[in-house]
Amino acid sequence: MKKGVLLVNLGSPDSPNPPDVKTYLGEFLMDERVIDAPKLLRTLLVKGIILNTRPKKSAKAYQKIWWEEGSPLIVLSERLQNKVKEKVSVPVALAMRYGNPSIKSGLEELAKQGVTDTLIIPLYPQFAMATTETILVLAEELRQQYFPEMSFTSLPAFYHHADYIRVLANSIQEYLKDKEWEHLLFSYHGVPKRHIRKSDITQSHCKMDGKCCSTPSAAHEYCYSHQCYETTRKVAEYLELKEGTFSTSFQSRLGLDPWLQPYTDKTIEAFAKNGTKKMAVVTPAFVSDCLETLEEIGMEAVEDFEDNGGEHLHVVPCINDREDWINVLSRWIDEWALTPEKA
Repeated sequence: MKKGVLLVNLGSPDSPNPPDVKTYLGEFLMDERVIDAPKLLRTLLVKGIILNTRPKKSAKAYQKIWWEEGSPLIVLSERLQNKVKEKVSVPVALAMRYGNPSIKSGLEELAKQGVTDTLIIPLYPQFAMATTETILVLAEELRQQYFPEMSFTSLPAFYHHADYIRVLANSIQEYLKDKEWEHLLFSYHGVPKRHIRKSDITQSHCKMDGKCCSTPSAAHEYCYSHQCYETTRKVAEYLELKEGTFSTSFQSRLGLDPWLQPYTDKTIEAFAKNGTKKMAVVTPAFVSDCLETLEEIGMEAVEDFEDNGGEHLHVVPCINDREDWINVLSRWIDEWALTPEKA
C-alpha cells in the first residue's frame, strides 16, 4: 500500500464578493454538524433567513482581511502544505471542508499518485462535531462512493500533545517578549452547549457545571470544552503563568441558543472597563489565521477594547507555517508513514 496525507482545514469563499460568500456560507451552514437542527428547519433558517441577510455583511468582513494572493486561510494552508511536502517522504495534498479545494479533489490528487492508505489530518487541535467530526464523516462518504480502494487513518486531536503545546507556547512567548500585558486571554471558537452533550460518549458525564471538564472521564476524548481548557492549562504551565494572569473564553457564537461561555467579546469589554490597559489574546482553536482571528479579534476586538478604556490589545498570530510547527507536523507524518502495516 502506498501512503499519503490529506491536510484539511475549514475553508473559505473563492472571493470576498457576496455571491461567493453566499455559496460558501450555504455549504457551511447547511452542514448538519454545524447547525444540527432537523433538515427542514435548518433549510428554512439558512436559505430562508441567513443567506438573505448575512452574505453582504460577511463579504465586507472578508474584504477587510483579504490578501493580494487570496484568502489568508487558503494561502497560509498552502504554505503549510508546501513546506511539509519538502520534509516528508509521502505525497501531501490539501483540502478544505467547505469551498475549494474540496476533500474530493484532495483525495483525487492522492489517488492519481497511487495512494491507497491515507492519513487525514484535520487542522484543528481540539475535536468538535463541526470541525473534526464533519471532516471524517464526509471523507468516509466520499471513500465509499469514489475511492473504495483507499483506507483512512485520522490524526487524533492534538490539543494536549507536548510538541503542539511547546510550539504554541513558544509562539506566544516570542510574540509578547517585548510587549507589556496584564492578562492573556485564550479565545477559542465557540460551539453550542448541546454539541458538547451530543459528543459525550458516556451520555452522562457532561453536565456543563464547571466541574466536569476537570473531572477525568472517557468523555474527554471527544469533549471540545475539556480540550480547550486543557490546552490553556498546559500552555500556562509551560510558560509558568501566574494564576489570575490568564483565562479562557469562546468567540463567534451564532443564533440565540446557549453557547460555551464566557464569551470573548464580553470578556474583553469587561477587562477594559475594569481598568486593564494592556491585554493579549491568542486563538488556539485555529492553526491558521482566518476571518475569526484577523477580523473578529484583530479588528473588532481591538476596537472594542480601546473603546471601553483599554490602551492596547496584542493579538498573537496563529502558528500558521512556523518552522517549529512544520517540523512537528512532518515528524508526526513520518512516524505514521514508517509504521509497519498490521498483518
